[in-house]
Amino acid sequence: MRQSLFTRFTLPYIILILAVMIGLNLAVSSTQKTLYTRNLETRLLAEARGLAFDVGRMINTNSIDTVLQEYITSKASLMDSRITIILPDGTVVGESNANPSEMENHLQRSEVQSALQGKEATATRISSTLGQQYLYAAVPIKSGESVIAVTRLSIPLTEVDASVWALNKAIIWVTLIASVLAVLIAIWITNWTTQPVRQLSSVIKKTPLAGKLINDDIDEISRLNQAFNNMSHQLHTQIAELTGERTKLAAVLNNMADGILIAGQDGTIQLINPAAEQMFKTTSAEVIGRSLVEVVRHHQLVELWQRCKETGEPQTASYEISLEKMFVQAGATMMDSGMPGAVLLILQDMTRIRKLESLRREFISNVSHELRTPLASMKALTETLREGAVEDPPAAQRFLERMDIEIDTLSQMVEEMLELSRIESGRVPLENRLVFPVDLVDKAVDRMVLQAQRAGLTIEKKVEENLPKVSVDFSRMVQVIVNLLHNAIKFTLPGGVITCGAYKVDEGVVIFVKDTGVGIDPESLPRIFERFYKADKARSGGGTGLGLSIARHLVEAHGGRIWAESELNKGTTVSFVLPFSL
Repeated sequence: MRQSLFTRFTLPYIILILAVMIGLNLAVSSTQKTLYTRNLETRLLAEARGLAFDVGRMINTNSIDTVLQEYITSKASLMDSRITIILPDGTVVGESNANPSEMENHLQRSEVQSALQGKEATATRISSTLGQQYLYAAVPIKSGESVIAVTRLSIPLTEVDASVWALNKAIIWVTLIASVLAVLIAIWITNWTTQPVRQLSSVIKKTPLAGKLINDDIDEISRLNQAFNNMSHQLHTQIAELTGERTKLAAVLNNMADGILIAGQDGTIQLINPAAEQMFKTTSAEVIGRSLVEVVRHHQLVELWQRCKETGEPQTASYEISLEKMFVQAGATMMDSGMPGAVLLILQDMTRIRKLESLRREFISNVSHELRTPLASMKALTETLREGAVEDPPAAQRFLERMDIEIDTLSQMVEEMLELSRIESGRVPLENRLVFPVDLVDKAVDRMVLQAQRAGLTIEKKVEENLPKVSVDFSRMVQVIVNLLHNAIKFTLPGGVITCGAYKVDEGVVIFVKDTGVGIDPESLPRIFERFYKADKARSGGGTGLGLSIARHLVEAHGGRIWAESELNKGTTVSFVLPFSL
């Protein structure tokens, strides 16, 4: 038969308490004996030092025999200690408890040897003369730098043992009293803690559960366990079915991209899924039980819920959340008889689709605008040639050269658009290899130095020493730096300076191009990396407006980021960081 719950709780506590108290008693006893012995050693050494001074004067005045013996005898009585004076050869010339002439040679005593070396020392052993365990403290007596004798004090450790035993008896009594109190408290706490369980077991014992009797030979916990097993068997099937249905519903709701809200007949929120929580920047714990008006804060959605409740027919509407610029298509449907009066609201986020449509329209507008200029120029040149300029060879040659320039512009634009499209779609494989940043800077500067000289500009290189290698597609990254240098040359007046360099930061290696050009106005600065964007005034020169966008995508494809800093009429610095190679 298993022990009762009360016994199983009480016995471990009592054993633990007794073990702790006994261990504490032993630890305190050992510690007290050690401390008492150390204090005794300190006292003996201090008394030995004072005695050594007086004995040293007697030895120096040749008063070793009778005077020394009388002196140490009187001192031993006052100090309640045994005093021994030993010469360097181990001969005892003074002894308070015996005749010095009858004493054996003390040269081999460990404390005496240490004292003869000029060191104070203590030792514990059984005295060969008195047959008791003694504590010895030896101090050298010096004359100048040499040791002329040793003063040794000793005391029997029986006094220490007696003092420690007296203390141990006090500790034992305290331990016994504390143990008894602790055991009584443990019994009381265990009884108080297990009383509800024993009462419940008693009730269950008297109550038949599903026709099965509870065994009297088992403890309270076992009886409870048997009773609850009987009840859980009856409820298991129903709970399993409900849990399965709830899990399926929760999985569907939690993984839906559309927001789901269920509002009761009185308009309070009864259910909200994670997608709807994200839309309204809230959590289910905050909105359950609150009104729909408080949660959504949008009159069109509230009106949609009201119309559905009034008509009983499904309702749909589209609206924009003005603060977040989120476009939502909402549908409201009455719930079935399981939740009478409740309305199911389905919210579909159309923001991304709207943004894609907006980007498509903007892209078409930008392309149309960029194509219009060269096409209009070519149209004008063609009409001029048709109207007679073809008969003027010099003029015709100039027009053809201009048409060739416009065709090159169109070709460049188409090529850069295709390049950007390939980069954005990830169809451009990067042939990464480890290179030094200085090689990238040197290659790009070498390609652009002649163009800078023709524009009356100076290109300087400023690369920090001992930069680590980075893993990049060499030709693509040189293309990015050349693009930045080309822009700097285009918008820097003659006599200006362009600096291309690299330095290390915690994030990686930064490569930059700095010019002393016309700068970019603050309103245009955040948009210079967009496709076809050209800043007014500062960046109104030729070009397709795709170069910086291509540079941004290439840098990001390498795991880096690019940014620009500029002041009007003071210059611009475009920088990008490449992460360290792993």
